[in-house]
Amino acid sequence: MTIHFQRELEKIKKRILSLGAMVEERVRMVIRALETRDGDAAKKIIISDHEIDEMEVEIEEECLKILALYQPVAIDLRFLAAVIKINNDLERVADEAVNIAERVQVIAKRQRLDVPFNHSLMAEKSEFMLKKSLDAFVNMDVDIALRVCALDDEVDNMLNEAYDVVKHAIGEHPDRVSYLINLLLVSRHLERIADHATNIAEEVIYLVEGEIVRHGNYL
Repeated sequence: MTIHFQRELEKIKKRILSLGAMVEERVRMVIRALETRDGDAAKKIIISDHEIDEMEVEIEEECLKILALYQPVAIDLRFLAAVIKINNDLERVADEAVNIAERVQVIAKRQRLDVPFNHSLMAEKSEFMLKKSLDAFVNMDVDIALRVCALDDEVDNMLNEAYDVVKHAIGEHPDRVSYLINLLLVSRHLERIADHATNIAEEVIYLVEGEIVRHGNYL
């Protein structure tokens, strides 16, 4: 392939990493908003979502243009295929951040109800998985990607725990069903962020090793 083609690939990589940094920042912002019940901060996240959407479309268009112009094969083809999927997962993570922000806006207006479940650990785990999945992509590191995949079950278990806690709390506080459901939805959105981080890690494994690994099939 030509030098120009390699420059195009480098440009794509820089753009996807820039998108990754933007999405990571949105996740950090929404976790802070959740912890502080800051409805105004949540609103800023919702309003700025169009920036992520626009960049996601631009990256996909660039990838498709390169595919059409250069018809790459082998590792270069895998790279572009992986970037298209990672691009989509990052946009979906940003959507989940918006979803959490919308729940924060509702929760912030309601009186706090103490329940024996704290989102902090789940949020920390999901944020960590996202960061490490992008680290794996930057360094083409399969070991890091595999560690991300291994953490997914932990977040799934936290969601199940949240479901049990909220179900019990609804029985004790039937007048606070709406508030409690919003807490459960936050857990669901955090779990989805972890899922998308896992998807990114799986794409790194595919990119490096040329093997499609999904549904926990990492052996």
